[in-house]
Amino acid sequence: MPHTLPLTGTFLDEISHDIPHQNWGATEWERDFQAMKAIGIDTVILIRSGHKRWLTYPSEVLIAKEHCHRPTTDLVDLFLTLAEKYDLAFYFGTYDSGHYWHIGEYQTEIDLNRAAVDEVWKKYGHRAAFKGWYLTQEVSRRTSGIIDVYATMARHCKAISDGKLPVLISPWMDGLKAVDSFGSEITKSDGLTLQQHEQEWGEIMSGISGAVDIVAFQDGHVDFHELADYLAVNQSLTARYGLRCWTNSETFDRDMPIKFLPIKWDKLRLKLEAAASVGIEKGITFEFSHFMSPNSCYLQAGHLYNRYREHFGI
Repeated sequence: MPHTLPLTGTFLDEISHDIPHQNWGATEWERDFQAMKAIGIDTVILIRSGHKRWLTYPSEVLIAKEHCHRPTTDLVDLFLTLAEKYDLAFYFGTYDSGHYWHIGEYQTEIDLNRAAVDEVWKKYGHRAAFKGWYLTQEVSRRTSGIIDVYATMARHCKAISDGKLPVLISPWMDGLKAVDSFGSEITKSDGLTLQQHEQEWGEIMSGISGAVDIVAFQDGHVDFHELADYLAVNQSLTARYGLRCWTNSETFDRDMPIKFLPIKWDKLRLKLEAAASVGIEKGITFEFSHFMSPNSCYLQAGHLYNRYREHFGI
């Protein structure tokens, strides 16, 4: 039987940009952290601390500058508390304006994030579980300005934490399944070739080397029979430029027009086998709580959890 890379990390998504909000409080979240711990997850990554006007913590900076809504619960504090209780590493996800960097105002995006990172480090940087940073701006190719956004923000995060905490990004691969999540299509005809992907990401990694530490490509945008080749290129590129290579193995299904539902177990298994076959260091997922948890609003997610546990003998 082929080796299967285990999932040892998950994103936490509480902004719920394109998936339903589960309206969990402290009790529900603790139950989910217990379920994560039970299958060997040791890392949780806040996918974004804010998106547009919605926040996961009461950021005075973003409330003042972007007129963001003040949240009822400080989820960053809650997640850190649970991560400390269950001995998980917590990566803080930065702010996504959903606007400035999309219209070429990269410096505005950077300036907002620098101010928010300063605020977050002062407020939470002393916490024992605070183990890394996640840059939430996701791209699939060398779009104008993205190297500066990644490199500048990563250097700021590393500098404020004395260079001790790693910086992670999780881009996507512009394959045939890289379609608009708000549309009905499930494939397109103009994805990048493997060679184009390698060329563009070589240019990006060259520009972010020494600033960003870890790259975890999302694995759902290319077909299953192509995935090992793409993962091998990703592994080779990160090694060339001195970066670490994880995989973000999506636990939702991109092969149906209903967006998004938990993935079929055999599809997840094939992806984790492909990652293992090329020597990927660590498997993380987007994301456990909706698509793989026995506590999810989706009944199928609990069944996926059971199949995963059976496979690994957990």
